[in-house]
Amino acid sequence: MAHPAAVHSRYPPRPDRHALASLVVLLLSVFLAGCVSSARHSRSVADLAPLHLPGQTLPVAAVAQRVHTPDLLATDQDMRDFVAHYTGEVRNERQRLNMLHRAIIGRGSLGMEYDPLAGGDAREVFHRGSANCLSYASLFVALAREAGLDASYQWLEVRPQWTRLGERIMVRLHVNVAVALRSGDHYMVDIDPLPSRDIAGSRRISDRDAEALYHSNIAMEALADEDLTEAWLQAVRALQLSPQIPHLWVNLGAIYRMAGQHREAEGSYLYALQLDPWDRSAMNNLVVLYGMEGREKDRSYWERQVAVYRDNNPYYHAWLGDQAGERGDWQQALAHYEEALQLLPDDSAMLYATGMLYYRMDELEQASGYLQRAIETATLRSDIDGYELQLEAVKSRMVAGI
Repeated sequence: MAHPAAVHSRYPPRPDRHALASLVVLLLSVFLAGCVSSARHSRSVADLAPLHLPGQTLPVAAVAQRVHTPDLLATDQDMRDFVAHYTGEVRNERQRLNMLHRAIIGRGSLGMEYDPLAGGDAREVFHRGSANCLSYASLFVALAREAGLDASYQWLEVRPQWTRLGERIMVRLHVNVAVALRSGDHYMVDIDPLPSRDIAGSRRISDRDAEALYHSNIAMEALADEDLTEAWLQAVRALQLSPQIPHLWVNLGAIYRMAGQHREAEGSYLYALQLDPWDRSAMNNLVVLYGMEGREKDRSYWERQVAVYRDNNPYYHAWLGDQAGERGDWQQALAHYEEALQLLPDDSAMLYATGMLYYRMDELEQASGYLQRAIETATLRSDIDGYELQLEAVKSRMVAGI
């Protein structure tokens, strides 16, 4: 079944404390980690070590010969006619945005469906009728710009989820579309929308970055199939396009490691940490690599850093609160959420969850205060409406003395 696409309003880009946080697309579960201190130096993709495989050696020069970067946003006449038909006579920007969105997902028009494996460029997606988050973003950006809208790719940092033991997390990459109207209103458009409480940050990214992510996805799919040749070629092409994105270096390191080139893998992980000292994937991969090599001192160091950063991560404490809530231990859940809010005091989802914990404990004054703060800090209209509805229920109980 297709996931419903969505247009969300009142969603200005939120400050991202871990700019372009480390995410290994599709494959890797990662540790949280701490800082690394080292002298900063720039690393040239052109100087990357060749990939050595049985019977062949691949230099960086082979990438230009064997990898093609498509124009993800190219349109054809059918696509231009589609935009003109549904939006050509609509002058209001907001109406034009909504008309375009409904036309793309509507069963009576394009009927776009979500498929996590359906990659490709805008033209492929338009004629195929299915897309994943990145390929849908390409389609919508292309059509929105054709309709005269200011549309860009947007990277969402997804709130991490820990395992039951609390030592590992899964981190997802999610890309959607940000649309800015001349009125100053901001919207995001998504084929597979995340619950707002799962969004930890956002930022617009360039068309070139999106091309890099396109190649990175292909690289990780190839790595999953143990096709190291294709994985390395695509990963290097991704870095040629956007060498400043840390998780692309982590992906490259994973390929080197599978090829047995451990020093090259280590160098890639460490450079990712130079770009982003909070890169969780790089930390995890260093732990794995040093464990494989028996370098216990180095492995133990990064494991300690993992624990330090985990314990200072607000989402970890919120996760602990969720676990306590599942057990019905509201006092313990509340303690964890209050600790999370000390680290991230203006997170509307955490404020709302804390208010609901007080509500479950029949402490209605406290519940009301936290719900009001959640409303004041929320950005999505749907969240604000839900929080206001719950606040009304709390106030009704207070008036009734229940």
